[in-house]
Parts: sequence; C-alpha cells; structure tokens
Amino acid sequence: MDLSVFSGALTAALADLQYGQSPQELYEPIRYSMSMGGKRIRPLLTLLGAQLFTDRWQTVALKPALAVEVFHNFTLLHDDIMDQAPLRRGQPTVHVKWNPNTAILSGDVMLVRAYELLFDIEPALLPELLRRFSQTAAEVCEGQQLDMNFETEARVSIAQYLDMIRLKTAVLLGFALELGARLGGASPQDADHLRRFGTDIGLAFQLRDDLLDVYGDAATFGKRVGGDIVSDKKTYLLLTALEAANETQKATLSQWMGLNSPETAEAKVRAVTAVYDQLQVRPRTEALINDYFQDALAHLDAVQAPAARKAPLRALALQLMEREN
Repeated sequence: MDLSVFSGALTAALADLQYGQSPQELYEPIRYSMSMGGKRIRPLLTLLGAQLFTDRWQTVALKPALAVEVFHNFTLLHDDIMDQAPLRRGQPTVHVKWNPNTAILSGDVMLVRAYELLFDIEPALLPELLRRFSQTAAEVCEGQQLDMNFETEARVSIAQYLDMIRLKTAVLLGFALELGARLGGASPQDADHLRRFGTDIGLAFQLRDDLLDVYGDAATFGKRVGGDIVSDKKTYLLLTALEAANETQKATLSQWMGLNSPETAEAKVRAVTAVYDQLQVRPRTEALINDYFQDALAHLDAVQAPAARKAPLRALALQLMEREN
C-alpha cells in the first residue's frame, strides 16, 4: 500500500479535529499550531504499525495516531517558549504571535486533548497503553531538560548526548510504532521490535539533522546551514571533534566558542567546519547513522508480518535517511 494512503487519511482526520471553541484566545493558538504543517512522521508510524497486523488500521489506530501528533506539537509549542524561538516552520511561534502565558495554557490543553484521543482504545489495552504513553511523555520531558542542562555544562560526553536525543526525539517515534502495533493486534514481542525499530530510526534521524546543519544544502535544508556551530550547540559532530582533536585543533575550537555575533558567524562556521573535515567528523557521523539504520532494519526483519505489509514502513525509513531537509 502506498504511503499516500496513510498520509491522506491523517490529513483529513487532522482537518476535522476539534479542540474547543471558547474562549477563542485559548483554542485559536492550538488550531494555528496544528495547521503549521510538518512531516507528520509520528502519527504516520502509528498507522503503519497497525496496518502490519490489520486491515482495520483506520478504525483502530487513527484517533490514537492523532493523539501522538497533538502531543508532539504540544512539546514543540513549549520548547519554543523555552528556546525563545521566533519562528516555527517559517511562521511566528505561538508565544510571539500571542504571548508566553497563552502559549503555556494552550499547550496544556493540547496535552489534555492528546489523552482524550486515546480513550477509545479497547478496554483490554487501554491501561497498558496509557501507562506507556505517560512513560514516553515523561521521557521526552527528561530529554528536553537534559538538552537545556547541556547548554551550560562545560563537559558533555558523546554517550550523554546520545541518551539525550534518544529521550527527546527517538522514544516518541518508538512509542508511535509500538502503539499502532498493539492496536493492530501484534504480539508483545513484535511490538517491542517495532518500538526498537522506531527508536533506532529516531536516533539516526536526529544525527542526520545534526549532519545536515553543517553539511546540508542551504537551498533545500530549510534553515541556515551552520546554525548549530554559530550557537555552540553541543551536537554529536562537535562532541566527536572535541574528543578526537589534537591540541592545535582544540585551541581552534576553543577560540571560536562563545563568539556568537552576526559579524563573526560566517568565519566561525568555516573555521569549525575545517576542523571537522580534518578529523573526518562527517564520515564518522555517517557511519553511526548507518549503524542505527541497520539495527533498525534488523528489528523490522524480525517482526512476524508479511514483507508486503512491511514495505511502506521500510520506504518511510529510507525517505527519512535520504532526506536533505
């Protein structure tokens, strides 16, 4: 089955989704946030996880898939407040278009709505899946807190960084697949393989994002190339460079750290990227991305479902790994 069948069902369901009407100042920011687009990867994974095991994927998994998407957008709304981000997907963020207090409250309602969208899950599965959703939600918050901690910590290890992106990004992709699989009738073993598939894809996806920030094409990447370097963000690339650098290279990196003015931005990106090139940071990152991707495919291969039903999920994974934006 083509991926467009699933994305079309999601688009239609999201367009029909109601959040509330009054007061308008509470609900309009939610509608605005949810209309900003995005790849819709997480709810798509929920539908694909369900269709591995049932033809009734729309009946059993569509509303829970929406729950995953509403929750994800809730996290983005609150992340934007914490990061003081002016834009999201090229549009003013909610806290800029309205104000931070409204953004916080609208985000809170989005979290409530996400739980409500799970209530139609069959009673036998509901307690377990609500516990897993709550656990995943807490882990995403843990990852966000670690990310904020790393902004002020002088030393962050590669292992700590990988654990942070696992929590902040990857666990929700893993849960999205696990949720769909359980709703479709998967065994606990198959659902776990799919959770681990999603988590590994999530790790590879974030590392790919780190790589594109430095080596992507500005015309297709959708945001400024080198932004992570300019802001001294502790990415896998920077941490790998700091670990592998000799004294001269460390001195170069240290010289540029903290210089965040617009006047020095281009020179800083060139200088730090040159150190990355000397240390082969790009192929090292590509190798780790491939390791996670191959581990993910091994988990998918272990799932007891027909190859034809796995094809859309495999196609989506390839799209995510080959993306340029």
